Amino acid sequence: MKDIIENTILNEIPDAICSFDGDACNLRLVVKSETFKDMSLVNQHRKIMKLLENKFESGELHALSLETRSN
Repeated sequence: MKDIIENTILNEIPDAICSFDGDACNLRLVVKSETFKDMSLVNQHRKIMKLLENKFESGELHALSLETRSN
């Protein structure tokens, strides 16, 4: 699942650096990208969550702790 998440994000945000901690039941994701530089924290999270929306809807992904940062 980590590879799928990372590839999904990289397809839309090529400079993203994704790091994961935990497992499928308690997954923490940190995404760093210059794309976030002038975005509010809420909009950063919305962007990532929108990319992963179909994974949540299908049930492949059910919980995710998310942190975003600009490089």
